[in-house]
Amino acid sequence: MLIDPLSITFAAMADPTRRAILARLSKGEAAVKELAMPFNITLPAISKHLKVLQKAGLIERSRDAQFRPCKLRAKPLKEAASWIDRYRTFWEESLDRLAEYLHELQTQEKSNDHKE
Repeated sequence: MLIDPLSITFAAMADPTRRAILARLSKGEAAVKELAMPFNITLPAISKHLKVLQKAGLIERSRDAQFRPCKLRAKPLKEAASWIDRYRTFWEESLDRLAEYLHELQTQEKSNDHKE
């Protein structure tokens, strides 16, 4: 069964550890040990998270002698943001309509209170 790239991106970002790794990599490339420092998990566990992120195309890993830096790849994140952005307009317009409706109800309620 084929899974679309957007689903793979969202699945990879579903884990808070992987989101934290992406946040760190947004500041620049880092070695695996450096990425593991803030977490109370083993290096093999961090490596598994990195493999998920790499499979999703969210990071790139290279080798420079013993140094294995990771860096962020922005394209899948941009595609996810674009998908989400399509719905932002819908929700903003819906919330604006709800705010207008609530304002009308409050105005009517005040009007009814003054009549009594």
